[in-house]
Amino acid sequence: MKMQWLWRNWLAAAAVLLVVIAAASASAGGGNVSYDGRSLIIDGQRKMLFSGSIHYPRSTPDYDFSGRRDIVAFIKQIQAQGLYACLRIGPYIEGEWTYGGFPFWLRDVPGIVFRSNNEPFKLYMQNFTTKIVNLMKSEGLYASQGGPIILSQIENEYQNVEKAFGENGPPYVLWAAQMAVELQTGVPWCMCKQDDAPDPVINACNGLRCGETFVGPNSPNKPSIWTENWTSFYQVYGQNATLRSAEDIAYHVALFIARKNGTFINYYMYHGGTNFGRTAAEFMITSYYDQAPLDEYGLIRQPKWGHLKELHAAVKLCSETILSVFPSMQSLGEQQEAYVFSGDSGACAAFLVNIDNRKSVLVQFQNSSYELPRQSISILPDCKTVSFNTAKVSTQFNTRTALPAVQFDAAEKWEQFQEVIPQLDATSLRSDILLEHMNTTKDVSDYLWYTSSIQQDLPDQQSVTLSVKSLGHVLHAFVNREHAGSAHGQFRNTSFTLESTISLNKGTNNISLLSATVGLPDSGSFLEHRALGVQSVIIQDNSEAKNITNYSWGYQVGLLGEKLQIYSSEGSKSANWSSLSSSQPLTWYKSAFDAPEGDDPIALNLGSMGKGEAWVNGQSIGRYWVSFRTLAGIPSQTWYKVPRSFLQPGDNLLVLFEEETGNPLDITVDTISVTKPSLRKLV
Repeated sequence: MKMQWLWRNWLAAAAVLLVVIAAASASAGGGNVSYDGRSLIIDGQRKMLFSGSIHYPRSTPDYDFSGRRDIVAFIKQIQAQGLYACLRIGPYIEGEWTYGGFPFWLRDVPGIVFRSNNEPFKLYMQNFTTKIVNLMKSEGLYASQGGPIILSQIENEYQNVEKAFGENGPPYVLWAAQMAVELQTGVPWCMCKQDDAPDPVINACNGLRCGETFVGPNSPNKPSIWTENWTSFYQVYGQNATLRSAEDIAYHVALFIARKNGTFINYYMYHGGTNFGRTAAEFMITSYYDQAPLDEYGLIRQPKWGHLKELHAAVKLCSETILSVFPSMQSLGEQQEAYVFSGDSGACAAFLVNIDNRKSVLVQFQNSSYELPRQSISILPDCKTVSFNTAKVSTQFNTRTALPAVQFDAAEKWEQFQEVIPQLDATSLRSDILLEHMNTTKDVSDYLWYTSSIQQDLPDQQSVTLSVKSLGHVLHAFVNREHAGSAHGQFRNTSFTLESTISLNKGTNNISLLSATVGLPDSGSFLEHRALGVQSVIIQDNSEAKNITNYSWGYQVGLLGEKLQIYSSEGSKSANWSSLSSSQPLTWYKSAFDAPEGDDPIALNLGSMGKGEAWVNGQSIGRYWVSFRTLAGIPSQTWYKVPRSFLQPGDNLLVLFEEETGNPLDITVDTISVTKPSLRKLV
């Protein structure tokens, strides 16, 4: 059973990085795949390939996807659409996916060191990789079998951490490459951000500006490929979205083709989707790469989508010429260059580059004048006529709007259930030290209760300072079941100290600390040694500091509401719900709604809430954290996608767990749509 669980969960996570590649012909099935220093070669034909990343667990299809885990069905759907696929197996993926795609139990394997020349880790990595490859082979999904998979990836951006592993880094790279190649998929393998990828594995570039930063293939017999061209960037709670213009993306794609001989460019992401449930890595918002050409809801984001489409069309006009030769470079000025592809047949194509990001220039090329806007590239498929310039956007901007369709503005529409705050005498797990959060919960819940008690012998109530140091991510303190304060860390600075003035009664006082994670870390070396949770607890009065860190502590993993599964239809019947009353921390809210008419995407507007998680018909739509504002004072995310595939026509169960306080009366279910394009540029 454990092995079955292993494969199912790694299949859901570690294979999540999957690239969809537009096919050059009507059919993407079958054929021999090889490569040389110019390009990938499919069935004897060189290919210029543009692709887009989509993570199937972050999207929801209209058919049964077996919990969004059925990779075989997804790849068959790719083939049915006439597309190629690059299967980026990992199994470490990062991808802003919790724990980088690893199942948490992997850290409990004796003697294991992740991503190093470590026998326990290599055993599990090889088992998983072999499982995925054999699964693809059994369904005939590699191009060598008539399927759509033309390229696979092993590992992910290992060069970023390799030095941390010392002498155990380079042998691991060699082993991983050899292990992958020996699986005999019949298609090439690549490693991204691994400049010394061993032959015959192709080294690939990831980043924003691979036309400038890529060191190039490490062998003259390998093509230049870009596995992650970031169309925006991931977003974390407390920070604004990172916007990347259509012009900038197009410029660097064209530069990669011209300067780096690029013939494979993958957009990461082309459609980001949603971090459903607890799948997001630490501090990641629930929406993923919403600024991609296809937004979180699958709606076209203009002008990014249209501008890139025009870029691809321009490249396609001269792709045969580009693929037939390597370009020659001619200087057109101090910061201007021409890359000329001149084939034996007499065909000619040119990319005119203006590197200067301050001003436009007029250049002379083959006895003609060309105006180049600042930091732009003009594509001349015949070396004469400009078919596309990266800085000239003809596609108009569109605007996404949210229209309330369902309101919950009456108290009788809601019921609530107060989460029980445990005390020391009610816990069964005990320790005289403070336990590390993740190793205690084993990632079955975001939440871990730390409970203890302290004696106060003075006759009167005493005012003291409670000081709790935490390694992250969030902490809510309760004294005698009264809320005493909350605090949290932030992305890449997870540690914090909660300090609060509390009152101690004469006799026994119960201390209950709710530690919460907001996703697990997903990057860096020695991931298995990361620590979170409460580190020390001190109570300070006017005369002395009492360190209760080494007192007897009791622990409860998870919440009572989670244990009862009160977010589900059956589980909600086991809770003692009551009428809506004043807002208190740690409150569950329940309501019901009918699905909005039409087929527009829908979302919950949770702008009136604080922090927690939301479920619709028992399926988690993800964590929300509206109270963690950006420097501009606005939430990082207000609308939370509800897939229509989660809904039934009427009586849909909505349940929220609110850690802080909020006003459920102002929640709405909104329909999402895009307006007609306009010439106005919106931020």
